[in-house]
Amino acid sequence: MNLNKAYWDKKYALNKTVWDIGYISPPLRAYIDQLTDKEIKILIPGAGNGYEVDYLFYKGFTNIHVIDIASQPLENLKARIPSFPDGQLIQKDFFELENHRFDLILEQTFFCSLEPSYRKAYAMKMHGLLNEKGKLVGLLFDRTFKDGGPPFGGNEGEYRRLFNPYLSIKVLERAYNSIKPRKGNELFFIFEK
Repeated sequence: MNLNKAYWDKKYALNKTVWDIGYISPPLRAYIDQLTDKEIKILIPGAGNGYEVDYLFYKGFTNIHVIDIASQPLENLKARIPSFPDGQLIQKDFFELENHRFDLILEQTFFCSLEPSYRKAYAMKMHGLLNEKGKLVGLLFDRTFKDGGPPFGGNEGEYRRLFNPYLSIKVLERAYNSIKPRKGNELFFIFEK
């Protein structure tokens, strides 16, 4: 399967975005609610429609950068937030992002959209994109999917083995506040450089 720009553009053109819940997920909302420094530099990779962007922006965070390989979700975001800085919307392959460092990277369905052969490259890229003491925070599926994917699942042991060489695992536990269809199938995590 070739999960390239054309694949994702087609998904958005046909409105086949079953992962899109239409609002920020409760675990990310709870995490963002406890952040106090509105100046931190934030990246949301493979953002899709990125409702966490809206939430952060309207809470006063301004140094938010969004990257997606497809154009439609970035256009959707700009339509919802017309004053969002154009220079912080990046249409590009995540693995080609260079010359940026972030204090916080928020993960919401991007990791599970990547073919598993890209997982080590993902972990290495996250390490490279984070400032010292920077955090990668978000949700990972704690299950497998019978249809192959995307989404691609995994489990806690696999994630520990994957990320431990690159980032310090501060939290990796079952999310207590997942949406009903994902209840019991998501791990909330905080990894630090």
